[in-house]
Amino acid sequence: MENTGVEQLFPRMQLDELLEELQTRLQAVLTARDGVHALLEAVVAIGRDLELDTVLRRIVEAATSLADCRYGAVGVIGSDGELAQFLPVGLSDDEIARIAQWPHGRGILGLLIKEPRVLRLDDISASPESYGFPAGHPPMRGFLGVPIRIRDEVFGNLYLTEKNGDREFDEQDELIVTALATAAGIAIENARLYEDTRRREKWLDASGQITRELLSGLGTRDALQLIAARGREMAGAAVTLVAVPDDDGATMSVAAADGADDMVGTTIDVEGTLTGSVYVSGESVAVNRMTGELGTAPLIERLPAGPVLVMPLGAPERVRGAVLIGKGPGGTPFSGTTARMLQQFTDQAGLVLELADSRRQAEQFGLIDDRARIARDLHDVVIQRLFASAMELSGVVRMVNQPDVARRVERTVDDLDTTIRQIRSTVFALQTSHGDGEGEGFRRRILKISYSAGEQLGFAPSLRLEGALDTDVSDELAEDVLAVVQETLANVVRHARATRVDVVVGIERGGVRVVVADDGAGIGGAERSSGLANLAERAHRRSGTFEVRPGDGGGTVVEWHAPL
Repeated sequence: MENTGVEQLFPRMQLDELLEELQTRLQAVLTARDGVHALLEAVVAIGRDLELDTVLRRIVEAATSLADCRYGAVGVIGSDGELAQFLPVGLSDDEIARIAQWPHGRGILGLLIKEPRVLRLDDISASPESYGFPAGHPPMRGFLGVPIRIRDEVFGNLYLTEKNGDREFDEQDELIVTALATAAGIAIENARLYEDTRRREKWLDASGQITRELLSGLGTRDALQLIAARGREMAGAAVTLVAVPDDDGATMSVAAADGADDMVGTTIDVEGTLTGSVYVSGESVAVNRMTGELGTAPLIERLPAGPVLVMPLGAPERVRGAVLIGKGPGGTPFSGTTARMLQQFTDQAGLVLELADSRRQAEQFGLIDDRARIARDLHDVVIQRLFASAMELSGVVRMVNQPDVARRVERTVDDLDTTIRQIRSTVFALQTSHGDGEGEGFRRRILKISYSAGEQLGFAPSLRLEGALDTDVSDELAEDVLAVVQETLANVVRHARATRVDVVVGIERGGVRVVVADDGAGIGGAERSSGLANLAERAHRRSGTFEVRPGDGGGTVVEWHAPL
């Protein structure tokens, strides 16, 4: 009987062991089933969005959830073989702020870049490749790294650390995360294609807008600002700069900026700088991290840290400047497709600028021809007829016996003489106005002041310009003359209550003479005297003369003269 009991006990123990083993295997199957379900849900989740940054974040979040760990990150490998973007998950903003130095791809991370294969470690610090943690970095022990491939290209790596419950990463974690990385590669490729498609649409739209705006008469400065704005929009960048060469050819200045308005006007040397070398060579340079081999880059150093693309503005044989596009902190490196698209955009923008300049020059030449023709007609026809009429009336005066009639004829002759001088001044202005449309001549600036005063007076002042004002008057003297005309007309507007104003600016007695006469209330109080004192000081500084006197028929006459 005792033997029978022992025999019954052993089969029961073996059955319990078999049941326990079966339960363990069933639990493993359930766990594997749950892992597969979680993996499928993660694959669906990361493929749901087409924004690349959102896809990358979802990949890391899915990996940390599947492997049941605290920290995860994705590192994007740049063209230089180092980490160009590092996106962590599990760290708070305060923890991130305390980290002294962001990963560049050294140590264990660098090993994964050099040898893109699955890497599982129980203790990071025990590995001979360990580089250590920077100051402020939270402690981490276990590690699982899996490369993310897009076809034959290694896009980056998934990094996972600190499995919950102080457990170690196992083979199951490795298999699931590897499968996720395979699906992640497909999702990233789809996101890239989507971004490329959207960027191409923006490129076509931006190129069309710049072409329309420039060929419809948009100024060069406004065109450069438009290039900066649309370039930044196309690249999804933080800032865009457009630098153009200065007149001396040795320096370049930032003519337009989008996202960094304070940098407009910044000047750099062409020789020895990265931006200058791109302008001279006509070849683009992508900068993911500054090194000494790239030379000095004062513009890039003032931009937010992150990938920067420096491109020539225009085709290599007709480069007009350089365009800098910076993505800022955390930005992904410029892919080859994006860089080529942006380069095509700047090439076309430079070509359109050339076409717009050629069109403006053709219009300017046509305008000069029209001015020359009008000047010839005025001189050869109008002035000669007026002069003949004045001569004939001068002869008639001697034949008139009535004094009143004779005086009226003489006044008419004087008016004709004044008209002839005004037309001659206009002829000279037409013959000497050869501006490029970007600046203004001396005569034109005087006309603008006169027109502005006329708007405030309610009537147009009579203006006569005599002599070679645009060619014989220096820029420094012209500024004083403009100030005199401006101040005198301002006094008339504020104080004179005039109904007529005559302005004469001309070359006379080896200098510039300005006469402003009005029929108003006469010289006013202290405010007006203060403005006139300023004009007297300008005349004294130039060894000239200044006089204020009552007009013959009332009002005030201001006369200012300075030697050439």
